[in-house]
Amino acid sequence: MAHAAPASGVTAPSARSRTPDVFSERTHRAAEWATPVALGLVYGYWVAANNRSGGPITGWNLLLGFVSAFVFAALWMGIHALAPRMRREVHAVLWTAFAGCAFGFVYSQSGATALRSVGMSLAVSAGVFVTLFYRYYTREDAAGHRIR
Repeated sequence: MAHAAPASGVTAPSARSRTPDVFSERTHRAAEWATPVALGLVYGYWVAANNRSGGPITGWNLLLGFVSAFVFAALWMGIHALAPRMRREVHAVLWTAFAGCAFGFVYSQSGATALRSVGMSLAVSAGVFVTLFYRYYTREDAAGHRIR
């Protein structure tokens, strides 16, 4: 079979291999709000469920869930807006601290001791840091600009 050869061996910078953007700008703006709200509601439910330990749902339990959801969503949006402006190491540390604190709070609602909650949170944070540092290190230059 014959295949067409490229005109030149050099690809233009704009022709790098990127995934196509199939959604409109309006959809991206809606997703910027919908993602943290949806994740916040899941997180709030998780906190409330751990707090009640299978017992009855009370007003205080609902309040804890909704306040946790609001705080989680607000922090997510704040970090999502702030983190890309930072160097890759600080970027990874910021998301790691958020993930560690969020997990530690959820875990502490299950009735675990403070020492166990901190230990589990540090273990989760270590995994998140390694993953995010690798991701940002391979996809950003030293100044924090995306290279892919």
